[in-house]
Amino acid sequence: MDDVDAVQAQIARNMLTSGDWVTARIDGIIYLEKSPLIYWLIAIFYKIFGVFDWAARIPVALSCVGLAWLTAAFGTWAFGRRAGFYAGLVISTCTGLFLFTRILIPDVMLTATITLGMWAFLRALDDEEPHPRFWAFVLAASFGIGLLLKSAVALLFPGGAAVVYLLLTRQLFSVKVWRRMRPWSGLAIMLLIAAPWHVLAALRNPPYFDLTWRSVPGEYHGFLWFYFVNEQVLRFLNLRYPRDYNTVPRLYFWLFHLIWLFPWSVYFPAVARLSFRPLDRAGRTRLLALCWTGFLLVFFTFSTTQEYYSMPCYPALALLLGSAMAAGGDWVRRGTRVLAAITAAAAIAAGLILAAVRNVPTPGDIAQALSQHPSAYTLSLGHMEDLTLDSFAYLRLPLAIAAVAFLIGALGSLRAVGRRAFVAAALMMVLFFHAARLAMVTFDPYLSSRPLAEALLRSPPGELVVDHHYYTFSSIFFYTGRTAWLLNGRFNNLVYGSYAPGAPDVFLDDAQWKDLWLGPQRYYLVAKTTERPRFEKLVEKSALVVVAESGGKMVLTNRARSE
Repeated sequence: MDDVDAVQAQIARNMLTSGDWVTARIDGIIYLEKSPLIYWLIAIFYKIFGVFDWAARIPVALSCVGLAWLTAAFGTWAFGRRAGFYAGLVISTCTGLFLFTRILIPDVMLTATITLGMWAFLRALDDEEPHPRFWAFVLAASFGIGLLLKSAVALLFPGGAAVVYLLLTRQLFSVKVWRRMRPWSGLAIMLLIAAPWHVLAALRNPPYFDLTWRSVPGEYHGFLWFYFVNEQVLRFLNLRYPRDYNTVPRLYFWLFHLIWLFPWSVYFPAVARLSFRPLDRAGRTRLLALCWTGFLLVFFTFSTTQEYYSMPCYPALALLLGSAMAAGGDWVRRGTRVLAAITAAAAIAAGLILAAVRNVPTPGDIAQALSQHPSAYTLSLGHMEDLTLDSFAYLRLPLAIAAVAFLIGALGSLRAVGRRAFVAAALMMVLFFHAARLAMVTFDPYLSSRPLAEALLRSPPGELVVDHHYYTFSSIFFYTGRTAWLLNGRFNNLVYGSYAPGAPDVFLDDAQWKDLWLGPQRYYLVAKTTERPRFEKLVEKSALVVVAESGGKMVLTNRARSE
């Protein structure tokens, strides 16, 4: 897809082709915002299978499988086989994990490393554990890997949760505890994993030390300043430039977990009936899961938030839910009845929407029926606001499958209890995820520029110009394998690197584009169809030849295709 998907995939390709695995680049501009491990993993799979979109998604897919296994194994160790199975079922079939792994971001990998770290932390402290040193080293290794996935939060989240847990259990100042944690050898392991890239990135992108606290356009302060000061400290304080993100209201950020953990969130009341006293392994795990979730949510209450930022607490909530589901009781039975009511209402709603759009025509692709809300796109789910009733006419098959899925969930939750009800809910989610996948296929022309890229590959050679921001049409770069001029595109993620010493000048303004367009060389322009009147004011209509249109986007050329 356009936006971050193709950006990540293209950065990995650039690393593979250039041989520079230290400094990320997009369209030749250095890109210092993110840690590199996801790029390295994608590039490795490119090396094995070739540069394909599906190959770019393998690391995220494997991380989902690994996370589900880790959560189930953690739950089995803490609570027993049944609760471990339920914990794995919760994390693997909850809405949030599916939804936020459709995007090529490293958060599920970070979540897996934090889960491994939290399990290692408890095992290192467990008096019955025969190999505490090994698990202390696993904890340190998870910190190092996490630093290469998402920087300081990989230390902050598990470290903060562990400190709160040790405070509550009165072990924070215990010499025995710290001996079992092996802090100095653990620090060495963590640095051995994470330090080399940080040192190389700093050396290759000077200046090395800059203590300014101003984040403004037009200034370049090297890797260390941007990566640590701008991306970590100033982002937390909401003082970072560019401010290419938005924040979810705090109350919604908390309440959305009822959606992200659906359908299993109906059992949250049953969690409150559990014991959190650290008298045995189960109690200690529940208390740690509570500290883990609480620390993360409180942290983001005082910071900028996106919907998926809380993914690292999903396994903690899954452990609590799995434990409650295995214990059973009145609150679990009541939760199952609530789920039956919710899914029945969802099935009826899907059926009514199907009836409402049964005669609605579906010309072209789904972009024809969507509305536009650009101000919402700084949130990860901002495009959800583009849906209209008519757009569901393009989604009849996915909507019908979703209705069947909800009906299965409703009948299963109404007629069964315990394991059978849980299996019915899991089956419902598997079928619903399939419906969501089919819906994304329908949305492909709107969310991706692949049809335009394919048209460009069939066209005569010529230089490429992309209107607006690189991210807006990022899949063009991935599917064509080309670089491009960026028309009025020097903002957001490309601003900082564009001022680095030796940065390529790939930016054009309207006047420069006009001169190129009216020159003797063939050019192609990728832009939104709504921007056509703007270009018609700059050049004659006859100079704007349509090559292809798809999903509200277009490719224009300044030469007739027969020339």
